[in-house]
Amino acid sequence: MIKCCIFDLDGTLVDSLYDLANAANMALASLGLPVHNIEKYRQFVGNGVAKLIERVLPDDYCTDNCKQKMLNAFTENYNRCCLDFTKPYNGINETLAELKKRNIILAVVSNKPDYLVKKIINSLFPDTFYDVFGNIDGIAVKPSPDLCFRVIKNHNIETCDCAFIGDSNVDILTAINANMLPIGVTWGFRNRNELEAAGAKNIISKPDELLKILKSKDI
Repeated sequence: MIKCCIFDLDGTLVDSLYDLANAANMALASLGLPVHNIEKYRQFVGNGVAKLIERVLPDDYCTDNCKQKMLNAFTENYNRCCLDFTKPYNGINETLAELKKRNIILAVVSNKPDYLVKKIINSLFPDTFYDVFGNIDGIAVKPSPDLCFRVIKNHNIETCDCAFIGDSNVDILTAINANMLPIGVTWGFRNRNELEAAGAKNIISKPDELLKILKSKDI
């Protein structure tokens, strides 16, 4: 029986691609470096800010000094613009409301910095999630299951009682590493082939399809 649903944030709950791309491109431009087409950011995001910085910088600029300058500029930009265009995907709010009616524990685990995850969730999904975790110093990021284990400890449940829902291979691997039910979504930043290759057995194309999958798991 699934008692808890843990969601990825970017590409799963919210479409944040434009704000992420805009913050990174402004940072690149401020350093006199070429910017990227927004669609390229679908592959750049998903593994945390440090990895995003590495991916957007030209290879010959991936020095510690340049990465730090880029990180500082990106952070300043994104703090300012992270809610400019970011919004929930169609059908997400309705699906979350139905899950709450079913007394499902709702949580978020993201590789985005913790304070930014909380800022976005508190703005777009007030009073919806019991646990909200982003990247915290000293705790391994996804696909490590460490933050997922914090969720289950908080609620005294087993990993097999949980589903992890996300749009990338990182999320599917997180679910597998945590011994949770992996559910991939195709409305986010990555595609079905990536989700299947990572081991997703359940893949959905609309948020309300999550309700059908969970019902089949004897909720």
